[in-house]
Amino acid sequence: MTDKSNDTPDAEGSAQAGQAASSAGRPVTSPYDSPTTQMRKPDVHKDLPHTDEDLDLDPGEDVPTAGAGQPGGEAGDYGYASIPPATAASAGAVRLQRRNREPRRGTLDLGLFVLRLVVGYTFIYHGLQKLTGWFHGPGLDGTKQMMEGGGWDYPSLSTALVIAGELGGGILLVIGLATPLAAGAVLATILNAWMWKQGMVPGFQYNAGTPTGVELDSILAGSALAIILTGPGRWSLDRTRGWATRPAYGSGVVVLLAVAAAILTFWFLHGGNPLQGIGPFDSKG
Repeated sequence: MTDKSNDTPDAEGSAQAGQAASSAGRPVTSPYDSPTTQMRKPDVHKDLPHTDEDLDLDPGEDVPTAGAGQPGGEAGDYGYASIPPATAASAGAVRLQRRNREPRRGTLDLGLFVLRLVVGYTFIYHGLQKLTGWFHGPGLDGTKQMMEGGGWDYPSLSTALVIAGELGGGILLVIGLATPLAAGAVLATILNAWMWKQGMVPGFQYNAGTPTGVELDSILAGSALAIILTGPGRWSLDRTRGWATRPAYGSGVVVLLAVAAAILTFWFLHGGNPLQGIGPFDSKG
C-alpha cells in the first residue's frame, strides 16, 4: 500500500515537468517515442491548390505563347494547332513509289510486246485463212474437207476448235488480255497440228520444206510456252495482274493443262501415236 501511493505522485510530477518544459520552449519528444500518443488528423476540409494560379506558377503576360510571333498567331494558340494536316498521296505518286521499289526491267516489256505481236498475228493470219478464206486460205468448207481428209473423226468440231484456238487466242495475245489462257489455247492448238503432221510419216519430221515438216509448229509452240512462263509484260491489258510481270506456279499449271488438252483432243478426235518411228538419230526429214 505504501509503494503504490508513492508511485502515483511521481508519475503526476513527470507529466507536470513535461508540460512545464514545453511551455518554456524546450524541445519535446516525438509522438513516435510514445506509442500511446496519437498524431493529429489532417484537415480534409481545407482547400488544396489545383491550378497554376493557385500554386503561384502563372508565367504572366511577359512570357510569349507558342503561337505568338507566327503569321496569324494569337495569344493562347499552340504551334501544333497551326500545322496543316498532311495531304493524301496521289495515285501517280503511289505508282511511282511502287515502281521505284521494283527492279529495273529495261527493254523487257518491249521485247515481250514484240513477241506477242509476232505470235498473235501469225495465229490470226492462219485463223482468218480457215474461217474466211482470206490470204489464199481454204475457207470454212475447205478446212472441213482438209480435216476430214487428214483423219479427223469429227471434222466440224475439229474445224471449230482449231479456228477458235488460232483466231481467238491470237487476238487475245496481241492485246495482252487473259494472256495465260490465250497462250495456253494457242499452245494446245499448235501441239495438235504438230502431232498431226508428225504422225503422217514415220520419222522426225522437222524439215520445213516438206508438207509434214513441224519446224514452224515447234517455233510457235516454244514461243507460246515462253509467253506463259514470262507473262505479257506491262505493255498489255493485263499489266495490273500479277502474272503480267511476276508469273508464278500458275504458269506451270496452265502449261500442264494446255499439254493435257492437246493430247486428249488428238486422242479423241484423231487417234494414233504421233511419236511412232522417231529415233534420236533419224536422218529423215
